[in-house]
Amino acid sequence: MRSPDLLILKARRKRFEGMVEQEVRGLPPAVQRALQNVAIVVEEEPESEPGLLGLYEGIPQVERSSADITIPDRIVLYRGPIERSFPDDAERREQIRITLLHEIGHHIGLDEDGLDRIGLG
Repeated sequence: MRSPDLLILKARRKRFEGMVEQEVRGLPPAVQRALQNVAIVVEEEPESEPGLLGLYEGIPQVERSSADITIPDRIVLYRGPIERSFPDDAERREQIRITLLHEIGHHIGLDEDGLDRIGLG
């Protein structure tokens, strides 16, 4: 028999993953096209930087050449820090969207200054 805490954790994770999926589906078509060969995953906590909400892992599109053979890039959303920082569902959904757009910005080649200029810093 599973402990109630484990069942609650699994339910919260599934709910969070559903929010992420909805936000990805709600992105404009041009943004969705930029996500080809990008895995969007949910992890519980960042390993190295407590409080980190998301992370882009890969080679930004502007740094690639047509000869590059790369494994899929990843955008990671960290459930724990997002849920702790944004306990309200509406605020959490908005932060998921902002974090996704921030990490997509890195994927297309924007640095932190560029993201700040467009309001995603």
